[in-house]
Amino acid sequence: MVLATLLFAAMGVCVKKAASEVSTAEIVFSRGLVGAVLIGALAWWQGLRLRTQVPMLHLWRGFAGVCALSLWFYTIGRLPLSTAVTLNYMSSVWMAVFLLLRQIWRRWSGRHHQAIPVPLLASILIGFVGVALVLRPTLQRDQWLEGVLGLVSGMLSAWAYLQVAQLGRAGEPEHRVVFYFSLFGTFAGLIMGAGLSVSGHVAWREPSPSVMVWLLGVGGFATLAQLAMTRAYARGQALVMASLQYLGIAHAFVLGVFLFDDPVHASAIAGMLLIIMAGIHATRNSAAIKD
Repeated sequence: MVLATLLFAAMGVCVKKAASEVSTAEIVFSRGLVGAVLIGALAWWQGLRLRTQVPMLHLWRGFAGVCALSLWFYTIGRLPLSTAVTLNYMSSVWMAVFLLLRQIWRRWSGRHHQAIPVPLLASILIGFVGVALVLRPTLQRDQWLEGVLGLVSGMLSAWAYLQVAQLGRAGEPEHRVVFYFSLFGTFAGLIMGAGLSVSGHVAWREPSPSVMVWLLGVGGFATLAQLAMTRAYARGQALVMASLQYLGIAHAFVLGVFLFDDPVHASAIAGMLLIIMAGIHATRNSAAIKD
């Protein structure tokens, strides 16, 4: 998961570079297409099977993941970047809520369940406080709708991550999970582009050679990150992985300082320390729960 967060941060740098010339639909399409081609080539080369026995699980994972991604891009365009990112990173908090609700349901129905340790829930909350300190989100009164959509984005992301964990427990290998999600993202990018064209906006621009490199970077880094993340959620414990996922903010902050001259402030340093502490604390308490 630590490797996945670093790769996702690198993908974010490529997205920021490419967004100066091409639309969101083109970035989503490129991300999905590059991933599908890479995984398809890998499967052909190594003789891996892409046929799945659980198509509905892939469908729900793709639906939740692509909807979350689309809503996140929408909020990025209409909210301060720090606010949009913070709302999306609430996925870890929502995951804790979903797992607690599942535990309550199992207890009420008399089914076997394991209590979620309080220290693990504390790690999630501490990590989110660290995210807020790094990003320092703000929200205006007339941005309530965008704020709600940002919350929904985080909820859908949490649902998608839990679907990834379920696919792993169903025996689906990483390459198959990433392949079908990439296909879903490719078609979603085409649909988004068609919607922009119908509404009179420019959806497709011919990218310059440098932007083409950034688009390939988006797809390449995203594919590797998803492979690592899928294995992490399939073999690890969801709340521990969710806590470690906050490290993506720390990686992005460091990259922003060195590549984009983003300002360094004391609250960001304190937030990164909290994020790292939350990840260490969650890992140390990981033996106390099985999903």
